[in-house]
Amino acid sequence: MDTALNLLASNLLAPTILFFILGLVSAIARSDLSIPETAAKIMSIYLLFSIGFKGGANLVSNGLGWQTFATLGAGAILSFILPFIAFFLLKIMTKLDDLNAAAVAGHYGSISIVTFVTASSLLDLNGIKAESYMVAVAAVMEVPAIISALWIAGSRGNSTQSKRKLMRDIIGNGSIVLLVGAFIIGAITGKEGLQELNPFIVVPFTGILCLFLLDMGLSAGRSILENKQYLTRGLFTFGILMPLIASLFGYGAGWLVGLSQGGIFLLMVLSASASYIAVPAAMKIALPHAKSGIYLTMSLGVTFPFNIAIGLPLYLWIATTAGTS
Repeated sequence: MDTALNLLASNLLAPTILFFILGLVSAIARSDLSIPETAAKIMSIYLLFSIGFKGGANLVSNGLGWQTFATLGAGAILSFILPFIAFFLLKIMTKLDDLNAAAVAGHYGSISIVTFVTASSLLDLNGIKAESYMVAVAAVMEVPAIISALWIAGSRGNSTQSKRKLMRDIIGNGSIVLLVGAFIIGAITGKEGLQELNPFIVVPFTGILCLFLLDMGLSAGRSILENKQYLTRGLFTFGILMPLIASLFGYGAGWLVGLSQGGIFLLMVLSASASYIAVPAAMKIALPHAKSGIYLTMSLGVTFPFNIAIGLPLYLWIATTAGTS
């Protein structure tokens, strides 16, 4: 038990998590601390580029096997079914109507790439290896949850033109394009490319991630302050309970396909995270009458801070004490 508590404490005290907490507390305290929007954008591009390229380069050395495709399939299935579980819980725990419940539920099958990047950094800090193709699983898990949300909301009556625009926006989402593109380039150039870019994408990675999470903490805190009127007790409880339940589904799927401890942890994180970039953009097109203040507050203001500050250390403890090696 002492070992478990020490592991949780050490991960909670990781610089990345502490900088996020600093931003969150600063925003709630109404500090004027801020990160320029341009700088935050550059940092997000760097992080996506770095994690995608490293994943692709490492994939070459490990090769493709049945486990890779099994994990990709498991990720897609998780992304599709988790919104249905979220919708069921929302109808029990809150007074949301079907439309807003469906919009919120869609966020809880898709993923937060920032949470994934932070989780990858946490593995590096603890010297734990994970399957390199997990970054591809992250990309696969973006879209199925959106389809589930539209299915739940009964949006099949939308015009063909509206559906086409939605799919174009999903496929052309900048985060996905950069992540997948960097992954492919990393796979093509392999170890030689990784060695060439090592001073740029490996050495400064953690420092830039700390600054980026400081900015995300500020954004999360301000989202809570600006939309606190939507944050009922039931919604707040859901925002913490749902990632815990989803992480167990991720653990089960990772165990079934035989992932390493690090791989199980990352699949738990992907399952537990909630999108606040790709899905909100999709919901604005597909479900324009749903209240963005509700689903943004849930994903960015509740679940994201919970996962970064508490969830990641907890999931890592579960994966490393109960997961296979």
